[in-house]
Amino acid sequence: MGTKFQTYRSLLPQMVRREISERYRGSMLGVLWSFITPLILLGVYTFVFSGLFNSRWSGSDSTADFAVILFAGLFMYQFFSDVLTRAPSLILSNANFVKKIVFPLDILVPVTTAAALFHAVISFLILLIATFYVKGTVPVTAFLTPVVVAPFIVMTLGFGWALAAFGVYLRDIGQIIGTLMTALLFLAPIFYPPDAIPDWVAPYINFNPIAYPIEMLRDVVIFGQLPSLAGYIIYAVIALIVCVLGYICFQKTRGGFADVL
Repeated sequence: MGTKFQTYRSLLPQMVRREISERYRGSMLGVLWSFITPLILLGVYTFVFSGLFNSRWSGSDSTADFAVILFAGLFMYQFFSDVLTRAPSLILSNANFVKKIVFPLDILVPVTTAAALFHAVISFLILLIATFYVKGTVPVTAFLTPVVVAPFIVMTLGFGWALAAFGVYLRDIGQIIGTLMTALLFLAPIFYPPDAIPDWVAPYINFNPIAYPIEMLRDVVIFGQLPSLAGYIIYAVIALIVCVLGYICFQKTRGGFADVL
């Protein structure tokens, strides 16, 4: 166990840096796109939903509030989507590592997750700046963001490991996940407040793995409210179970990767 931890500690930072740098290799602005892209998106969301549609969030008359609230949900979704859409092809695109006995294949999912988290953190910083600009302050509860988001990251890892394993044996799963992620986007309270959901649908929305963490993030960063402790504990336990099961699934199936590839 200690040897594996040492391997992770040495490999993970190197591979994450490579993952991030390769994404922007050849571009003139390089990693600056990590800042520019979410800024452009925030501007577009503000123009479209505030300027064109004159949209409002329940409890707020400000169109700028709507843009900030929308952005908070979208960057959380983007993090989740980045990991899950890449996961099914991780082993396939790194087939050269499969037959290297000493290489920890399971590190590929944490590398992808950490790289996506890097971009999510940048979007989060932009969210803080936008919140301060719109509201004139950032709630003190925003310091709880790492605690609120931690179970979401853990759950994402679990799904990532499971999909990375399934993607080796079921090549169509990548196409399925792409469609599923689009469905999750519209089945989460991202473009609409939770109280706009019909009563008969509301209980099922919580089965969307991104719905609850988005609401918790908005509570602590934008609305200055503490999320339900009971709800947080339940979500954290479920996230841990998903993570453990995903990792077990990966380890149980990795023995057949070389045969399939």
